[in-house]
Amino acid sequence: MRQTWRWFGPRDLVSIDDVRQAGAVGVVSALHHVPTGAVWTPDEIARRQAEIATMKDGTPSTLTWDVVESLPVSEDIKKQKGDWRAHIDAYRDSLRHLAAAGIEVICYNFMPVLDWTRTDLAWKRPSGATCMRFDLTDFAAFDLFILARPGATDDYEEALQAAAEARFRAMSDADRDQLAGNVVFGLPGAAERFTLDDVRAHLAEYSGISEDRLRGHMIDFLSEVVPLAEELGLRLCCHPDDPPVPLLGLPRIMSTEAQYAAVMRAVDSPANGITLCSGSLGARADNDLPGMMDRLGDRVHFLHLRNVTRETGAVFGSFHEAEHLGGDTDMVALVEAALREEARRRASGRADWSIPFRPDHGQDILDDLGRRAQPGYPSIGRLKGLAELRGIIAALEPRIAV
Repeated sequence: MRQTWRWFGPRDLVSIDDVRQAGAVGVVSALHHVPTGAVWTPDEIARRQAEIATMKDGTPSTLTWDVVESLPVSEDIKKQKGDWRAHIDAYRDSLRHLAAAGIEVICYNFMPVLDWTRTDLAWKRPSGATCMRFDLTDFAAFDLFILARPGATDDYEEALQAAAEARFRAMSDADRDQLAGNVVFGLPGAAERFTLDDVRAHLAEYSGISEDRLRGHMIDFLSEVVPLAEELGLRLCCHPDDPPVPLLGLPRIMSTEAQYAAVMRAVDSPANGITLCSGSLGARADNDLPGMMDRLGDRVHFLHLRNVTRETGAVFGSFHEAEHLGGDTDMVALVEAALREEARRRASGRADWSIPFRPDHGQDILDDLGRRAQPGYPSIGRLKGLAELRGIIAALEPRIAV
C-alpha cells in the first residue's frame, strides 16, 4: 500500500517539507486554481510536479505527484446543460496531458452542487482536539430556515422539523452565518466559493433531475472519457457521496455498494474505478466497508482511510470525524481486505498491484489547533493517522496470502 498525502499547493499551510517528514512517499494534489471546465495545461501540470519535488531550501523532496484529486466534473456535465460538451472535450484534453506527465490515477466525484457537507468544521472533543461534524438537526435548521428551500419540509419528519426550528431560534445571527458558511464551504482549495444564492440557483436547475437521470448523465460522461483513459493507461476512480444520502433534495448516486456496482457494470473497463473512502461510506450504517473492498476490490484504484463515529443507530444521522482507529469502521479489517486485494493483483501480474492510500482527514491536535490549515486536513492529526495505519500494515502484510 503506497503511502500518500493530500497537498493543496503552495498556499497549503502544511508544506511539502512537512509531508516529507510525515513519511509519505507520494502526494495527492490538484490544480485548484484552474476553473472547473478548463483544460489543465502541460505547463501547469509540470509546475505542480516541480513544486512537489522541491523542499523549501531547494533540495529534492523525493516526493512525486501520484494521484490527482480532483479533476473536477463541472455542474454543466452533471446536468447536461450549457457548455457540458465543451467541458467533456476539455476533460479529455486534461487526461491526455496528465498521462503525458506520467500521472496515472485520477480521482473525481459526481456529487451535485456541493463536494462535501459538514455543519461544524471545528467541533471540540473532550480531549481538547477538534474535528469536523455533521449534525442532522443543525443541517435541517439550515435547510428549512436559512436556505428556506422550497419543499424542504417533505424531507424531514415532524419531530426533526420541530427540533430544527428550536435550534434555529436559539442561534444568534453570527451562529446562523457560521452554519451557512460551514454547509456551503465546498471542496477545500477549490476555485469556487458558493453563496446561498448560488446554491439556490443550482438547486433550481437540478429540480427535474432524478437519481436515474443523474446516473444516466454520469454513464454518458464515463462513456466519453473511460475509453480514452484506458487507451492512455489511466485509472479513473470516483469518490463517494459525502455524506452518502440525498441532501437538499438533490439525487445521490454513489453512496452504496449497489450504486457503485451498477456504474461499474454500465461502463465495464479497468479504467472505470473506485475511490473507496471509508469515512464517506462509513457515515452510512448499512455500508460494509471490508466487504466492499473484498467484492469490488479489483476496481479500487485509491483508498481514503479515515473513520467516523455515527451518533445514532439510524442508516443516516449525525456523525463526527473520529480518530483513525476510533470510529465505527473496523479499520484493521478494511486494511486486511486491501492487502488481500494487493496479493491477488501481484499473483495475477497486475502492474497496479500497489494501491495508493492517504490518511484522510484527522482531528486537529497539538500545534494543529493554531495552524488553521484546510478544515479536516491538519498536519499532526494526519501524521498520527498515518502512523497508526502504517502500524496496521506492518503487522498484517507479512501474514497475507491469496
